Amino acid sequence: MILIDGNNFYFKMKDLSLYKLDCFDFGKFVKLITKKNSKIVSKRYYIGRVRQDGSEKSDKLVAGQQRLFQNLKKYGFKYVLGYLLKAGDTYHEKGVDVQIAVDMMEAAYEDLCDRIILISSDTDLAPAIAKARSKGKIVEYVGFSHKPSIAMVSFCSESTLLKKEDLEEMFG
Repeated sequence: MILIDGNNFYFKMKDLSLYKLDCFDFGKFVKLITKKNSKIVSKRYYIGRVRQDGSEKSDKLVAGQQRLFQNLKKYGFKYVLGYLLKAGDTYHEKGVDVQIAVDMMEAAYEDLCDRIILISSDTDLAPAIAKARSKGKIVEYVGFSHKPSIAMVSFCSESTLLKKEDLEEMFG
């Protein structure tokens, strides 16, 4: 099972100047982060839904998000939506981490998979990681070598740190 924290993923990629995710080859990415002969039971991408508020900026953001959704669908990903809370000029994503944790618990308790590949550096997920591991699941942290989460490395069963060169190959 592959779980991607979209906001976390986007900003780590943006740090590397690799942020045009509507052109990202998620199929190649899945092959990069999974073991050979792995059967993937679920691929999920979690993100706060951008809402139109009549502004040019929101129109642009919604259009970009729709292109991302089309790209994710092309590679068989389900996108799971949280929401964005606007505070002044800043948006805060809500509901995404809880949904990731719930899906991890469902996978562990319903025995949906043996391995959960988690692309998120959010340490709020530590209790869900610990519980999934206590239920015998391998939880693999996939992070970025330029900004690894040492805490996530310690919480998870295994970890993989991606380099910019690995990720550049995902763009056509």
